[in-house]
Amino acid sequence: MAISLFRKAPQFWERRGPTALLLWPLSWLYGLVLRARKFMQDLGLINRQASPIPTIIVGNIRVGGTGKTPIVIALAQRLSQLGWKPGIISRGYGSTPISPIQVHGNSDPMQVGDEPVLIAQRTHDQFPIWVFPKRQKSIKALLKNSPEVNVIISDDGLQHSGLARWPAREGGRDIEFVVRDGRGEGNRFLLPAGPLREPASRGRDATLLTESTGGNKSGSPEEYFEGRRAFTLLGTMGCPYQLFNHSNTKTLAQIAEQLLPSKITAVAALGNPQRFFYALRKQGIAGNCIAMPDHATYTPEFFSAIQADCILITEKDAVKCAAITDERIWVVPLNLNLPDNLVDWMQSILQRPDPYCYNL
Repeated sequence: MAISLFRKAPQFWERRGPTALLLWPLSWLYGLVLRARKFMQDLGLINRQASPIPTIIVGNIRVGGTGKTPIVIALAQRLSQLGWKPGIISRGYGSTPISPIQVHGNSDPMQVGDEPVLIAQRTHDQFPIWVFPKRQKSIKALLKNSPEVNVIISDDGLQHSGLARWPAREGGRDIEFVVRDGRGEGNRFLLPAGPLREPASRGRDATLLTESTGGNKSGSPEEYFEGRRAFTLLGTMGCPYQLFNHSNTKTLAQIAEQLLPSKITAVAALGNPQRFFYALRKQGIAGNCIAMPDHATYTPEFFSAIQADCILITEKDAVKCAAITDERIWVVPLNLNLPDNLVDWMQSILQRPDPYCYNL
């Protein structure tokens, strides 16, 4: 409930001011619930089913987007290059299916969520993608329809108790990636006084540090990351393409050269839209910026009201704009390369033998 109330992160989450301290008792109660749930899990009172194949969780402990979806795409593509056959599951934000549903590049984002559709489009439907709040049911449906899949990547789900934890092949969750962006953990309070779904000190297999938004050094490891495995991921912006004509492209340098800053507007509906705006500035794109709540929807009227000759949006936003034919809208793709040491370590985990398979 708290997550749905804060689609746009309030400023008091970033520091321990009067509002955060006033809400702290509610955060303490929320933490008590988390501890009680973990105690029940440790006692085996919560039924958790093991997945028959390795599962990789790409999640975050901070409410809102931290850049998980590009990482899921990069992981699936890299694993495929290495000979694995990945399948992807997602909650599908905003979707309300009564049973697991498969997502394709032409699926309606209002029905299955914008992020799963983005993954399908970026990967050209190369991987089976299923959405449903109960991820174990998504895994069962995925494997029933695509039995060749031998590794699952879950877009979010770090706090989903239905996906059990280590050991490999027994617990059904083989690798946990915690994605952390330039905002860090803010004031480090749990919801609702702060932005955290879980304590910042939670265990994890590795932390993936995404690029800072500028002027904020919290994207670098802090004291509670000392001694933990961490990898820094740097994304690069690709060549923008026109929303209704993907074959029409321009470089960001050409846009910056041809138009005055007052004629350019950037729009983003992300958990951290400032990261998109900052990345554009690094590429020489100055202009107006419109930050929308995460997962916001768009109408032709919204864009018509923008006074600009060029409107730059993210790929996540583009999947919700299929019916809009405004020629001023250009989509900026993001490309992400995984460091070799991350891939090597991940492979070493996935290749561990199943402890329940014995050679007689």
